[in-house]
Amino acid sequence: MHDVILHAFNWPYTEIAASADAIAKFGYGAVLFPPPLYSDETSAPWWQRYQPRDYRVIRSQLGNKAQLVEAMDALHRVGVRCYADIVFNHMANEFGARDDPLEFPGKTLATRYQKESASFEADRLYGNLREPLFDERSFHPASGIADWSDPSEVAHGWLGGLPDLSLTIWVVKQQLACLQALNDLGFDGYRVDAIKHFAEQHIEQVFQHAVLAGKFVFGEILTFNASENDQYLWPVVRESPMAFYDFPLQQTLRAAFSVGGALTSLVEPAASHKALPWNRSVTFTITHDVPNNDGFRGMLLDPHDEFLANAYVFGRDGGVPMMYSDHGESTAAFPEDSGRWQNLWCRDDIRAMLSFHNAMHGLPERLVFSNDHVLAFSRGDRGLVVINKSSEWQRISFESGVIRAGRYHCSVHGHDMDVGMAAMTVQVPPRQAQLWVRMD
Repeated sequence: MHDVILHAFNWPYTEIAASADAIAKFGYGAVLFPPPLYSDETSAPWWQRYQPRDYRVIRSQLGNKAQLVEAMDALHRVGVRCYADIVFNHMANEFGARDDPLEFPGKTLATRYQKESASFEADRLYGNLREPLFDERSFHPASGIADWSDPSEVAHGWLGGLPDLSLTIWVVKQQLACLQALNDLGFDGYRVDAIKHFAEQHIEQVFQHAVLAGKFVFGEILTFNASENDQYLWPVVRESPMAFYDFPLQQTLRAAFSVGGALTSLVEPAASHKALPWNRSVTFTITHDVPNNDGFRGMLLDPHDEFLANAYVFGRDGGVPMMYSDHGESTAAFPEDSGRWQNLWCRDDIRAMLSFHNAMHGLPERLVFSNDHVLAFSRGDRGLVVINKSSEWQRISFESGVIRAGRYHCSVHGHDMDVGMAAMTVQVPPRQAQLWVRMD
């Protein structure tokens, strides 16, 4: 089964539907949809999708419920799974926009629900829109996060002025009802946003509930370093069966490909807590928060290092790779990002790496060679990954029997080579990666 997730960041539902055949043809196994819960449908900025106004309605600037269902149906017809991005930590910050900012949907929207009843009924996910969803009793007292080293404050404080939901019986009931309705709509799994800001009981009561049995659920706990991993990520990994974004591996990749870094750190990184366990990991080189938030851009790799790191993520054994693809949302603030991730999902090098990953899926990884600048490992007896981060050609010799004799094809560059029964040598150009697959 293909497992690579395409993060269709901020894609309109009609675009996802139109791309379904190509997504399946290229070998993606799942698509992560933008947050589908009702957000301001008149506002274009991507972050609006992360500020829900009502769980009971599917509507945003990216489309309505019918368009969402059409996109999901198009993907399911070609065997691609559908994952929803779920925002349950907070509601929309509408202070200054209305006089009841802690009432959801609020008087103005409630009036719209009645005046436009046919339209909103068509977009209704569950529940009675004539009844309120949340009021001030559903939120923690208004207080920002001053001490980011205090887990309790991080869990209960308001993130960037967003009304922070409290774990009341009513809130839990609504979140479970929402998930059940999304299940009924056809979603196969969920990304859980901002788990770093959840209390442990929230994870237990909502995301370990039977309503999610059989679903692929993975969470985002954004961390910058080993200290934050120890404080926020590893405790939840130990206590929860969920998968998580592999921020430890992304940190290791940044260090390994940096000037003075060593590719030897990428040899079995999970053994030294430099990556999550293979079966609990969603791997990546970039997530949507990194280019689009000033405070996270220090997590960006050099563009060519990102290419090499992608070769490692797709070439290794372990984790579920996720490929981010946007429409240049960050370029208005950062012109240097122009074209960097736009349509990345169908770029030739990514398609080649995806093809290699699918061909090698489930085959064991065996180290062949490593030093500060070069990493080489086999996949079973029919695949070979060689990465050279240095500025010079590298010549790597291998013992016979590392991979089977035969003709091999480099997925990335299109070259062929013959491997005999004797020892062999591979030459790798500067700052390049080769992914070799036996042609049989």
